[in-house]
Formats: sequence, structure tokens, C-alpha cells
Amino acid sequence: MTATRPDIAYAVGYVSRFMENPQEEHWVAVKRIFRYLQGTKTHGICFKPGNKIDFRGYSDADWAGDLADRKSTSGYTFMLMSAPVSWGSKKQSSVSLSTSEAEYIALSLAIQEGKWIHRLLCEILAATNETGPELKIREDNQTQ
Repeated sequence: MTATRPDIAYAVGYVSRFMENPQEEHWVAVKRIFRYLQGTKTHGICFKPGNKIDFRGYSDADWAGDLADRKSTSGYTFMLMSAPVSWGSKKQSSVSLSTSEAEYIALSLAIQEGKWIHRLLCEILAATNETGPELKIREDNQTQ
């Protein structure tokens, strides 16, 4: 098990936006994150053996999720053998004009990370004469 917690990546990223001038509501949110961690401290990441190396990614975005400036947030997770190995949540730098544009920006961010991990995996596996896994990224393109 590791001491890393991808499950709080979005929440921590969100409250960190207010570090310069935190208000009471931000302190309440931070305390809620700590209570969540206290209640889930036995949770962890387990890498399970398998016959085939499975590597897949997931990407998503919220369109205009920040009500203050209408910017979207991109998110991605990459799984190796059903365990998370890389994840990210980042506010987009520009305002997307549609949900499709927000999803496209998020997918672009995920592909950059995924290609780096994929190349690393292929290089490691080349030393054992194994072929690297396919890079598959699933993207949520459903509108509500």
C-alpha cells in the first residue's frame, strides 16, 4: 500500500485556490477533507498480479464549473493492473464555449500524461522482451 490519496485530488485542488485569502467556508472544507481522511485511513492502493498488463486512462471535464469565472476543470486517471498510477485535476486556463471544447481540452491533457507513462512502460517491458500495453483512454462525452 502507498500513502498517496488520488481520491482527494479534486477537493484539495479546489480549496488550494483560496490559500491566499481563505474564508470560513474554505476552512470548513479543509476540515471536511481531514475528517474524510480520518474515516478512510485503512483504504489504500493494491497492485494485483495478472497475466496481461492492462493500462487504461479516463478523462473528464466539467463545463463552466467555476461559477466565479466560468472556467472548466479537467481531470484524468490512469490505471495499471486496476490500480491508479497517475491522476490529475486542473482548472482550465481559458473559458470553453461548449461542453465538447471542455472535454477536448481535458482529453488533450490526459493524452500528454498517458503517452509519457506508456513510453515508460514500453521501455521497461522491452528489457524483458515483452510488448507494451495499448494506450486506451476513455472519455465521458455525455451531456446533461
